[in-house]
Amino acid sequence: MDHTTTPVSARHADATTLNPPTDPRDLPIEFTGSGSEYFRIWIVNLLLIVVTVGLYLPFAKARRIRYFYANTLIDGQALAFHGNPWKMFRGFVLLVVLMGVYGIAGRFSPAVGLVSFIALCVVWPALWRASLQFRTANTSWRGLRMGFDGSLAGAYRAVAPLYLPLIAFIGLALYAPQPGAAGSEHGIASAETFGFAIVAAMGAVALALPWFIALTKRYQHSGLRCANQHARIDLPTWRVYGLCVKTLLMGALPTVLLIGLATGLAMVSGWRGQGSKAAPLLLTLLPLLLTYFTWFVVVGPYAVARLQNLVWSGTRSDAVVFSSRLPFRSLMWLTLKNWTLTIFTLGLYRPFAAVHTARLRLQAVALTLTGDVAQWTAYASPGMQDATGDMAGDFFGIDMGL
Repeated sequence: MDHTTTPVSARHADATTLNPPTDPRDLPIEFTGSGSEYFRIWIVNLLLIVVTVGLYLPFAKARRIRYFYANTLIDGQALAFHGNPWKMFRGFVLLVVLMGVYGIAGRFSPAVGLVSFIALCVVWPALWRASLQFRTANTSWRGLRMGFDGSLAGAYRAVAPLYLPLIAFIGLALYAPQPGAAGSEHGIASAETFGFAIVAAMGAVALALPWFIALTKRYQHSGLRCANQHARIDLPTWRVYGLCVKTLLMGALPTVLLIGLATGLAMVSGWRGQGSKAAPLLLTLLPLLLTYFTWFVVVGPYAVARLQNLVWSGTRSDAVVFSSRLPFRSLMWLTLKNWTLTIFTLGLYRPFAAVHTARLRLQAVALTLTGDVAQWTAYASPGMQDATGDMAGDFFGIDMGL
């Protein structure tokens, strides 16, 4: 007979280890970056970029990403970036060459410029997909590499709604009739017809923009992966259209009022015969500057906050549920503060603004985990050997969505 017994507490501990609790728990996100710390990185990067005539850009970007990742803590564990800046440099050089060829081609003839632009459009979705693959494959958390599973065909489908009207718009711009000419040698009947076609193309671009945003966000988030967790997103297109309409209406009212004010002030100034032409001009420019200010400080932060909340609150995997509650007012006041101080410091406040904005946006996102991260199957990523796409994403102003 075996007289050895296992204490009840030990048996309970073993059972807990083998069967970790599955109750959902929140994983806090904290950003610990400091404006003064990042300022030192930023100023060195800026000086080296100037000295190297821009060639240091990929290395500066790698240093920036590493700093922000290292200060982004999820459940107390920092993100890590493993990208090789020399591979990013190769991609940067390739993009400079591509844009140089496009710029030179446009100087020869409108037809050559249009063909070059279409060629860039054909290549761009593949570069964008490579960008997402490179960034995620070189991002890790708790030693687990992330990844991106979006297909190449999916990248082209995501950008399709914007491509045709945009290509039509660029083509019409390149084939604009000469001022004062009754017709155009390129086949456009008249300046009036050309103007109507331009307005129609711009309208098509505007109408397709919300659809384009919805498709690109769905492509980005549904392709994300961490270990064996594959993300999916619930983002109806109609909700993006609703957000865009609200944003447009929010900016339209102050725009109409300020432009009306500018017109009224200019007319009153003219009636009173001020004698100086500078007064009506200043009275006209001031409301227009206020209009720009309103869109930049109020309308822009509103769109950014609502879109972040909409996208991340619809993203989840089998074990992780995301949510975002970024306050519009907080982002608006922070934007106002950042740009005011940036202007008064002649740009030296920019690194502090970047840190404050990252903290506000990151800490507005919450993660709820079900299960145990330790049981996730580590994904052995083969890694992306070509970093061309990583520079393409920032070069063309595409939001990585990460």
